[in-house]
Amino acid sequence: MKKNAIVSFRGQKDIAATINLTGSKSESNRALIISALSKGVVKVENLSDAADTVILNRILRDLEINPATEKQTVDVGHAGTAMRFLTAYLSTLPQQFTLTGSGRMQERPIAILVDALKTLGADISYEKNEGYPPLNINGGLNSDAAEVSIKGNVSSQYLSALLIIAPTLPLGLRLKIEGGLTSRPYLEMTLNMLAATGIQHEWSDDTIYIAPQKHQEATLVVEPDWSAASYWYSITSLADTGDITLTNMREESLQGDSKIQEIMIALGVRTSRVPDGIELKTGTSVDIQEVLNLKDCPDLAQTIIVCAAAKGLNLSFTGLETLKIKETNRILALQQELAKIGVTLNEDNEVYTLNCDALAFPEKMTIATYDDHRMAMAFAPLSLLIKEVEIEDYQVVEKSYPDFWKDLETAGFTVNEL
Repeated sequence: MKKNAIVSFRGQKDIAATINLTGSKSESNRALIISALSKGVVKVENLSDAADTVILNRILRDLEINPATEKQTVDVGHAGTAMRFLTAYLSTLPQQFTLTGSGRMQERPIAILVDALKTLGADISYEKNEGYPPLNINGGLNSDAAEVSIKGNVSSQYLSALLIIAPTLPLGLRLKIEGGLTSRPYLEMTLNMLAATGIQHEWSDDTIYIAPQKHQEATLVVEPDWSAASYWYSITSLADTGDITLTNMREESLQGDSKIQEIMIALGVRTSRVPDGIELKTGTSVDIQEVLNLKDCPDLAQTIIVCAAAKGLNLSFTGLETLKIKETNRILALQQELAKIGVTLNEDNEVYTLNCDALAFPEKMTIATYDDHRMAMAFAPLSLLIKEVEIEDYQVVEKSYPDFWKDLETAGFTVNEL
């Protein structure tokens, strides 16, 4: 049963805390599929405890331990990354599957990936609605084609799913990216992780080529999650004074969301390197005139937009189009919830602009989360400015950051389940 919680912060808004973040969900899920394709040659350490990763790990273990002789149903629930990566991975296995997910997952498009896999010889059909899960997969992809074109401006996970299986295909894969590329750092993360397991690639202009090749013995160590770190940047920004240490964060990160260090300078947060990680400190905000392009880090959008709105900054953003096909339509969700503090988020030709002229904080507000973990975590820091913030379905954070509420309490917040 879904439960709500009241989040509040009593007393002086001075926060000093040390937080140990979970491993990156993005890295973990890529590492798990790479390990499965390597037949155990590649090991994985420091896996995320996010629900998406737990689900994917369980599915892969079940497939390894109990290879089915009959058609098998694989249910990913809300795990979007698992749906994309498994669509490609299951196509390579000589078995039959029905790949399904939650009601919302069955509303999230997957035709672009399915069409690309079909070009490579995959046998995939739609069980219900054309272009959407559930999928019927007759695996054992034995491609006599090695080239596919795919749009780069929808979801980088489609491209990553194809690249991860590429070295196991008989002819490898030549992947041509059509149009602009969204979330390039996520694609670079995939290629860097493959390289760490001995898989070489060539990237020239809009084409990536991976020849058929074997994984080499390797251990992929997952680093902490920069998207989880982003909520602590928001808290540091909205506190009177903040001094927060995030342990084990790497200076050189594979994650595009590490860009939060640079972006949040404008919102008054300074990042410095300390022996056991990074330290966030409250500083002075910087006036921003240009449009902030979040194309390479869309998972930061809700955190940054809510924080900017709470500070009364009429900022403009672009690169947000993929937010409409996430766990919910995140643009619409932001518009509806920001309206509760008098803020509008207006769209003009794919540029989104905050209008905070009517910003006002009530004594108490209730935030709908729309089955979206990032809505809960992006709005929770408003409890520094509002006496009580009620978060609907507050346990939705288990999807990516199960310890979020416990970590908030470590930092001095009060979280009371209703």
